[in-house]
Amino acid sequence: MAPKWRELADKLAERIKRGDYEPGQQLPQIRELVAEGEGSKSTVHAAYKALEAEGLVTSSRGHGTVVREQVPLKRLGITRYDKVKWRDGDEVAFIADRVATGRGYRRNEQTQTISLVAAPPAVAAAHGLPEGAEVYARARLVKEGDQPTHSLTSYYRPEHVEGTRLVDPTPGPAGRGGGYRVLLDAGYEIDHMKEVLFARAPTAEEVRLLQLPTGEPVVELHRTTCTASGTVVEFAIGVHAASRFAWEYDFKVPDSAQDAEGQR
Repeated sequence: MAPKWRELADKLAERIKRGDYEPGQQLPQIRELVAEGEGSKSTVHAAYKALEAEGLVTSSRGHGTVVREQVPLKRLGITRYDKVKWRDGDEVAFIADRVATGRGYRRNEQTQTISLVAAPPAVAAAHGLPEGAEVYARARLVKEGDQPTHSLTSYYRPEHVEGTRLVDPTPGPAGRGGGYRVLLDAGYEIDHMKEVLFARAPTAEEVRLLQLPTGEPVVELHRTTCTASGTVVEFAIGVHAASRFAWEYDFKVPDSAQDAEGQR
């Protein structure tokens, strides 16, 4: 038989998913549920902690326990990098995600810092540089309103971006079309990229920066962006709050046998 706190957590979770408690709505105070006979103070507290760990609510001093927004942002796969969006328009990748999800955005929802740093091992390996070589790090924190969604740090070889808007610390995307348009104007048109994803527990700094509830994991992204000739022009590391994104991929299924036949 499940412990009392688990039964209560499951009952509240069902009410949240049914819409009895809407996003942004505060759950009853612990003392109210105790008075209603739902259990002791420690039982209700444990139930609320379980709901927080499951990503259904957030708890903070002064605001109580509040139901979280349950519709995650679509994090598009291939289509978020469509050249029509950034080469011919002004829809940088994080904005493409918002548009696809039917959510609004403001230009100031991306902040950034620019610095010359010694390349960490993964960055050096991606760029084919000796470990510790200088690279530009363009670190961004992206928010939806006041809620951080993810951080993203792009690393560039100095000779590719020196003197461009990619090393301008002005907040927001790097001008019309964002970073890929800047690279295009500098003579480095992106052609293909690889993304690697894995989930892990967040660091204490990531919990603070992304305002993560207790127990929420993060999804780390490694993105390698290349020109047609194979030159790596960006290596990026993103850290995403796991519950705030739904990763979406829509692609043609390859048939290697047919591809090989067509090349004969």
